[in-house]
Amino acid sequence: MSMFKDQINQENLPKHVAVIMDGNGRWAKKIGKARIFGHRNGVKAVRETTEAAAELGIKHLTLYAFSTENWNRPKLEVNALMMLLVDTLKKEIETLNKNNIKLHAIGDLTKLPKKTYKALMDGMENTKNNTRMTLHLALNYSSRWEIIEATKKIAVLAQAGKIDPNNIDEQEYDKHLATAGIPDPELLIRTSGERRLSNYLLYQLAYTELYFTDNYWPEFRKDDFYKALIDFQMRERRFGMTGDQVS
Repeated sequence: MSMFKDQINQENLPKHVAVIMDGNGRWAKKIGKARIFGHRNGVKAVRETTEAAAELGIKHLTLYAFSTENWNRPKLEVNALMMLLVDTLKKEIETLNKNNIKLHAIGDLTKLPKKTYKALMDGMENTKNNTRMTLHLALNYSSRWEIIEATKKIAVLAQAGKIDPNNIDEQEYDKHLATAGIPDPELLIRTSGERRLSNYLLYQLAYTELYFTDNYWPEFRKDDFYKALIDFQMRERRFGMTGDQVS
């Protein structure tokens, strides 16, 4: 049993944790390996983080797996990443089912390579009845893309007279986001020492607690996840109110 896990208050767990998995390439470079070596080793961190979240009873875990900006990386690295994703999805489906974890994805998914898209759809179909936790992969995702797409959908409905622009509120807007039906993350974790949001869930992170660690993603383990939760539980979440009001 982890000493850090023992410190977690089970009554104060976030329903949704989002993660920016950063530092694969820099970790590999640090030890004299190619960047794809870092991505391959990052799979273990994905497995450990997913298991830790599910074991604690967290209902939603969202991992930033590939942003729209990542297409600008060297073609060799992008191709290797897509093949790694295919291989990982095929290998991990049995584990997801064994642990009763549902796979879901957000992003402009149809723009993914055909093999990657098929492996993703197969994984989602094969785990759709699982209920313990949902693992969301943000793939070919950017927050600005998501916000623009939601706005387009609402504009079409308004133009067709199916929605009154005066009645558009947060609840209505939420319905048209890629995360429709998913609670906003209460905690965001970013690895590798970087302290920015990188176009990730900008709308949903309005009141999210941010946690940054200097560990590169391939180094991230269950205890690191527990430390982030302990830090989260020490914070007072006020949502615009005073401390006295919250207490």
